[in-house]
This record gives sequence, C-alpha cells and structure tokens, in this order.
Amino acid sequence: MDEDMALALPMMGDDFGNFPALAPVDDSPAPLGAAMEMPAAAPPVNLSGKAKAAIVVRLLLNEGADIPIEDLPDDLQIELTQQMGQMNLVDRDTLHAVAGEFADRLDNIGLSFPNGLAGALNAMEGKISRYTHSRLRKEAGVRQFGDPWERLRKLAPEDLAELAQAESIEVAAVLLSKLDTAKAAAMLGELPGPIARKITFAVRQTESVTPETVDRIGLSLAAQVDARPEVAFDETPGERMGAILTQSPAEKREEVMSALDAEDQEFATDVRKSLFTYSLIGKRISPVDVPKITRVVPQPDLVTAIAYSSDDEDVAASEFLLSNMSSRMAATIREEVAEAGKVKRKNGEMAMSSIVNNLRDLVVAGDVELISSDEDDEE
Repeated sequence: MDEDMALALPMMGDDFGNFPALAPVDDSPAPLGAAMEMPAAAPPVNLSGKAKAAIVVRLLLNEGADIPIEDLPDDLQIELTQQMGQMNLVDRDTLHAVAGEFADRLDNIGLSFPNGLAGALNAMEGKISRYTHSRLRKEAGVRQFGDPWERLRKLAPEDLAELAQAESIEVAAVLLSKLDTAKAAAMLGELPGPIARKITFAVRQTESVTPETVDRIGLSLAAQVDARPEVAFDETPGERMGAILTQSPAEKREEVMSALDAEDQEFATDVRKSLFTYSLIGKRISPVDVPKITRVVPQPDLVTAIAYSSDDEDVAASEFLLSNMSSRMAATIREEVAEAGKVKRKNGEMAMSSIVNNLRDLVVAGDVELISSDEDDEE
C-alpha cells in the first residue's frame, strides 16, 4: 500500500474489534466476464466508535479540511488524540466502509441541537427570561461555557475597567493583553491615569506567563462577572430621569430640577448629563448634522419651534439650526416665522419635543452622535 495513502489502523486488541487483513495484490489478468461484474459490498466493519472517529478525522485532515477540534471538551480532545496514537494502518476497504457509514449518518440528519448547555443557552438567549438564563449559567459553572476570554471580550470597556481596578496590576495587565487592540484602548480610556500607566508598564511582565495561568485568570474574572447580581434596569437612575424630564413640559422640568438641586446635587448633576432639550441643540449637535435633522423633522414643526423661541438659549438653538441648514430653506423658514406671529406655549413645546424626539431617533440609529456634556464643559 502506498504509504502516503495509508491511514491509521488500530493495533490489534479487544478494544478495537477485528480487522480484515491486508489482502495480497493479484496481478494476473481477470477473465473478460469478471470485468463486467459489480464489486461485492464491503462487509460491516467491526470497529469501536472511537476508532471510527479517529479514521474519519485522519481522513479529513489528509484532505486539508479545517476541523474545529479545539471546540471539543478537553477530555474528548485527549481521547481522540490518544486513540489516533494507538492506530497503525487501515486498508482501503475498511476506510471506504467507515467513510460510507459516516456519510450515511450525515445524510440522515434532519435536525441538530446545540452542543451542551452552553450552546442551548446561546440559542435561547433573548427567548427565556434573563433571570432563568443567568441562573442556568451559574448552576452550570464557568467552564461549561468554553473559553472564558471570549465572554470577557464582549464586556463593555467600562465593565472591563471596573474588573481591572478590582484586581492586582499583574492580573489587569494579563486582561489588557488578552483583549483586541480597540477594546484594550477603550478600557485604558476608562481607567484613571495613574492606574492605566501602572497596568501599561506591567504588560512587560506578561512575557513569561504560562497558558495555564492565563486560563485560571480568565476563569476567575468570568466567575466574578457571573457573581454580579442581576439588575432590573439597563440605564442608570440619572439616565432614566433625564429621559423622562426631556419629554416633560419646560415648567415642570425646571421645577423638578430646582428641587433636585436643593435635595441631591450629585443626582441632579447625573440627570443633567442625560437631559436633552431644544435649548441644548447648539451645544450637543455638530453643525454638519443639522441637515440630517431638517430632513426628518416636518418643516411646520421647525417653523413653530423657532417662532416660539423666546429665552436666550432657545433663540441661540434656533439660530444654530438656521445657520447650518441650506440657505434657501433658512430663508423660507424665516419668512414663515415672521408670518406665524405669536405661538401658544402648548404648540411651541410640542414642536420642540418633535424636533428633540426625531433627533433622538437619529442618535439611536447611529446617524447622529451627540457631543457629551463633559466635552462641552472641558471646552
């Protein structure tokens, strides 16, 4: 048998069944009638499941197939490798019989399910309650879900920064090293300057860290993530209150904010960071984004809001919009504003809310990016 075409034959023994012996090659010419006879079907191969799996894997590897064997549990990878180490040669009939059986099983598959609880939870994520999903994940344990670093890489930069600050500088350096470049840079941006510098210097010390140590660190960090209590709200209290007050009438908004300033200055500051009103358009929107707003906001709402503007901040926001839209559209709106006269408060606030709501839709869609209030303060 050509050695390049040969596959591993299990060593003889009770564990691997009986194998047909390699038949000698008969070079004598066959009778004419025999050439027309169909070959007899290959006899069933008496092999263990492990031996058959090793043959199929070896065949696929010979053909250059990229098999994700590393996705198998560690114990199965060990068993497969040990089985292949016990194999020797396989004759062609045995190879064809095993490959045919494997192909038949593939043809008979009508439906496949995720592999293990990890795959099932990934498939059911968003379909079952967050509480149930979290409970099953915790009960199964971290190792049940494959590479812990894959889960850690999906965390937001601020969450990664929080993990890093709770650990030693050396562990934080390993965490930083295992992230992709963009995520690592974002995590550093969320850290205080002195801590970020210490972690950066410590990366040099990760050169001699072993894979086992990195794996243990990943498991420990992932376990900490799973141990966090489930929260009911995705947004912070300041973000929720800011969104509510954005939709509230101006008079009520000012009343509530005055009370917050008197009772809880810190919370009031958090609310203001998420508060967005018509008067803030000039401070939170880039001039190049104004045409995007004018394309989605009905022109009557623009006219009403601009005509209703009276205090300095609202007037400044109106001028910002007019100055950055097309000159023809600005001229038309100015004419209609002059003709509109005095606007009732209810109509004016509804028009301003319409502009803000459309703007928020653009932000959610990713078409417009708000300038943060922190950046505005720094300027």
